[in-house]
Amino acid sequence: MKNIIKPIVLVATFLLTGTPAISHAANAITVDIFEGEIATVNSYIFSNDESLVVMDVQRSTAEAKKLAKVIKGKKLPLTHILITHGHPDHYIGMSWLSKQFPKAKIVVANEAIKKDILGFSTWMESVGWLEAEPLLKPKSNKNPDGFDYVNDIHALNSDTLVMNGGGKLQLNTHYSPAEAEHLTTVYVDDLNALFTSDFGYHKVHLWMGQGVSKEHVVNWRAQLNGFKSKYSTSNPKVYPGHGKPTDISLFDTLVTYIDDFTHITSTAKSKEEAMRKMKVLYPDYKEADFLLKYSVDNHMK
Repeated sequence: MKNIIKPIVLVATFLLTGTPAISHAANAITVDIFEGEIATVNSYIFSNDESLVVMDVQRSTAEAKKLAKVIKGKKLPLTHILITHGHPDHYIGMSWLSKQFPKAKIVVANEAIKKDILGFSTWMESVGWLEAEPLLKPKSNKNPDGFDYVNDIHALNSDTLVMNGGGKLQLNTHYSPAEAEHLTTVYVDDLNALFTSDFGYHKVHLWMGQGVSKEHVVNWRAQLNGFKSKYSTSNPKVYPGHGKPTDISLFDTLVTYIDDFTHITSTAKSKEEAMRKMKVLYPDYKEADFLLKYSVDNHMK
């Protein structure tokens, strides 16, 4: 009897509304992950089958070229390049992507993040770090062909990014300084998914290097507990800035990691001892020779 009723209901719905009944949104957002080889940083490509938005764009132009091929393979217009914060492993690829997708707008959630990006790039140029990434050298009288950070990055000044064709990314930037001075997280209702940016590292050593003070670490720890409390009921899938997707148990794991790092760097007699102890506790974590090394250097001056 149930099998007979169901088609009748669907037919009735069609006759009354002129459209068939469906159980999901026509433009539900989906996501694909591009896993970078350098610093295990993630880029996320959002699609609603009509347009694309890419979130964070890798630490090198070489990686951005690979990302661009993946985006082109989807054969949909890229409308936005969303940068979550002002660390170069998330934005160095934006110049290349902008050239490949000239109609895509480079966006950040607010003016503070835009200033962070310009400030970091200006500093990198001053110490010669952009010699290997000339596309990111700030535009100036000395470098007229450089990247125009002022005019080519647009602040949304909004808590949503609406996709062309339907669906939206919910942005949150109301955080105390932690892994970066200003960070954007993204929640997608269609996916019940939280994209933590660099609040989240999964089986990758946390960046607590230059710019991340002890106060920042305390803020970071508190925010992780805040995420655990806020999302305990909805239990979203968690997409970190570095490492594989996981669940909200990541927040407890990261709090423990921060506590271990804080204890070891405050009690170890040398940086070598601190490195050794952290590697013993986290033997399968990636980026020990980069992210962990510079973090230990920063907190054991």
